[in-house]
Amino acid sequence: MAQLWKGRFKKALAKETNDFNASIGFDCRMFEEDIKGSIAHATMLGACGIIAQDEADKIAAGLSDILTDLQSGALTIDMEAEDIHTFVEGELTARLGQTGKRLHTARSRNDQVALDLRMTLKKEIDAVSDQLKALITVLCDKAAQHTQTIMPGYTHLQRAQPITFGHHLMAYTAMLLRDLERLADVKARMNVLPLGSGALAGTTYPLDRSLVAELLGFDSVSQNSLDGVSDRDFCLELAAALSVIMVHLSRFSEEIILWCSWEFKFVELDDAFSTGSSIMPQKKNPDIAELVRGKSGRVFGDLTALLTVMKGIPLAYNKDMQEDKEAIFDAVDTVKMCLNAFTPMIDTMTVLADNMRSAAAKGFINATDCADYLVGKGLPFRDAYKATGELVALCIEKGLTLETLPLRDYQAVCALFDDSVYEVINLEKCVADRLVEGGPSAQSVEKQIAIARSAIAE
Repeated sequence: MAQLWKGRFKKALAKETNDFNASIGFDCRMFEEDIKGSIAHATMLGACGIIAQDEADKIAAGLSDILTDLQSGALTIDMEAEDIHTFVEGELTARLGQTGKRLHTARSRNDQVALDLRMTLKKEIDAVSDQLKALITVLCDKAAQHTQTIMPGYTHLQRAQPITFGHHLMAYTAMLLRDLERLADVKARMNVLPLGSGALAGTTYPLDRSLVAELLGFDSVSQNSLDGVSDRDFCLELAAALSVIMVHLSRFSEEIILWCSWEFKFVELDDAFSTGSSIMPQKKNPDIAELVRGKSGRVFGDLTALLTVMKGIPLAYNKDMQEDKEAIFDAVDTVKMCLNAFTPMIDTMTVLADNMRSAAAKGFINATDCADYLVGKGLPFRDAYKATGELVALCIEKGLTLETLPLRDYQAVCALFDDSVYEVINLEKCVADRLVEGGPSAQSVEKQIAIARSAIAE
């Protein structure tokens, strides 16, 4: 298939140059967006009288037929074409003759590819957002089942204070809700039509860019033609948002990996979402979580690649920018792949509540509540803190917990203690009393769940 730019050149393009220059191998995924963008462009050309209306109608109909044939498999993309734009225009010309050649009037591949990429990534943002909502739904459902499942909360990976498993899950839900907001922000800034910017300086044809924007669902048109063809901020922003999603999935994966170990044994993954060892028959490995954790680096690499490509490019379009697609497509595909495996893994895992409760009981995570008890009796917090620390040391020495330490030992440290301390340091009560908004009490977690459900319903 001939290049669209052959006129000036007398020699055939070297095969090595063609192979190096071609982008059809990765931009072919934009065929639907390329054709829909071209239909809108042809419709506008006819409406503005730039080409004859009957020719505009033939072009639109011809493009629709090509799209139908590609979707049905009746037509396959010629991978020898330079790019998807060349293939579509060449196929249209083969079908319509001279009329097909009028499609590219008042348009450059520079603003055409900028349009295709925005349209494609808007669609991908919607797909990733739907997957995030599915994961949030699973987390809310599971959190609702575990609003009273006591587990230790950690700082520095040391047992710190009592929370519930539902509370822990809702922390990840809060992260994912922010991810949804970031994607929506990216899409809003992405939803600007670049078509009409031409190669870099617009065109002398009387285009109606607003009509094309309306036909394709864009909120506005770009206000500077140089920026219209050379802007890839939307790729950078999307790659950054996808990277943050992977940070969250990777953190969650790390906890799943820890929780599956015999040292924790807080959860057990379903057999359908685990693998075994080729030599050790007892092994049940959390490979999905490990792969998600590993693939986060891949997405971070895509972001770094995009930033590196764009940092030294003068205005306007440069061929370096062809590198944008493989990186951003890989980031999108990797996140979608991870979410596709991660969500059912979480949905089907078994929560070992007794093990969580046992770990909570052994960690002195009610020590703060014990200190607060003394504060309620009138002791300054620092003195209460010191007394409780002495009690913890005594428990360790005797192999006891705060719940099993005799009252006489309490009173030997501080005379303010009486039998009521055992009620205060009860783990269930420690959690239930934390009614503060955002806290771990069942009432608070249920509110968090309702807020999250409402957010994704909107």
